[in-house]
Amino acid sequence: MMVSNRMAGIVFSNMYDECFGELTKIRTAASIPFGGRYRQIDFTLSNMTNAGVSRIGVVTKYNYQSLMDHIGNAQEWDLNNKDGGLVFLPPFGSGKSDVYRGKLEALSNALSFLARCPEDYVVLSDANILCNIDLKKVLADHISSACDITVVAVRAAEADGAIHSLVMDAEGDRVDSILTNYPAVAGQAIGLGMYILSRQFLLGIVRRYVAAGRTHLEADFLQRGFNNGSLSVNLWEHKGEVLFNLDIPSYFRNNFRLTERELRADLFNPDRPIYTKVRDEVPTLYGRGSSVKECTVADGCVLEGAAENSVLFRSVQVAQGAKVSHSIIMQNCRIDPGAVVENCILDKDVHVTAGTHLLGSRNNPMIVRKGETV
Repeated sequence: MMVSNRMAGIVFSNMYDECFGELTKIRTAASIPFGGRYRQIDFTLSNMTNAGVSRIGVVTKYNYQSLMDHIGNAQEWDLNNKDGGLVFLPPFGSGKSDVYRGKLEALSNALSFLARCPEDYVVLSDANILCNIDLKKVLADHISSACDITVVAVRAAEADGAIHSLVMDAEGDRVDSILTNYPAVAGQAIGLGMYILSRQFLLGIVRRYVAAGRTHLEADFLQRGFNNGSLSVNLWEHKGEVLFNLDIPSYFRNNFRLTERELRADLFNPDRPIYTKVRDEVPTLYGRGSSVKECTVADGCVLEGAAENSVLFRSVQVAQGAKVSHSIIMQNCRIDPGAVVENCILDKDVHVTAGTHLLGSRNNPMIVRKGETV
């Protein structure tokens, strides 16, 4: 039987919610705003649709109303079509009332979706690791490797102390050992939470492993199968930029990295655009006495005060005499005269009243919840 080179996609939207504290009290990790106008899931969906993936299931757990509002009918990703499209896969969609603990268990909620897919391959992806990658090349490499699964990874340039869900010792595309929940050292391959494998193989794995009480994709399936010799693993090494948003400090740092020219050029490659929900806004107004330095600024803002080294989302207002420094200011926030905001993350619709000083630190930014007045 001839096998096609088409893929379906699965996105895990809630898997790392607990890592983002207040930012995921009312939303999924996938729908956390990033970079002035995007949500984290935009990069994952764009990678898939740029590779011709036209059928995507988004596995959810809870707090996914914000994600649904953002994606809408998915027309920005050209997924509002009759032949495929995007569907949400909540736990109750499979008749289960319990909440999954790991990716394998989460995939049991997607079994009916996967069984109906005509595509021969599936790309699985997290939504909190941001990159711009040509998945067509990854699929071609997977097929030519004849391995059971291809893991997308990047080489660690140095030991950064971060705990990664998958770390590999590898020579070229040959994997020598697999470690889970481990801090990588220089030269090791760090998994990007992105995998390609055949659909039929995935269906069998999920049914068998979940029935045996195994819930975690990386530890229970990848590591265990590799160690006992039952699983062949191919490594695809991504050479481009990667932003690991693993927790609040890394998310905070990576937002500011968007001012780096080389990173922006790679992440927003015009040959593979990053799509997001389109909102019509007027251009940002810079007041006569305003001072804005090294900032990422979205449309619709009114800036009359000072802002430096910050990310300002749509329709942010910074009044005359107010100062914003090294902070992330999300949509529709209002900062009144004389207020100072430094090393902070203001969620959407926050109002900082006149004269208020909000001071966090680089490693522990102050977070103000959505809709608060301080």
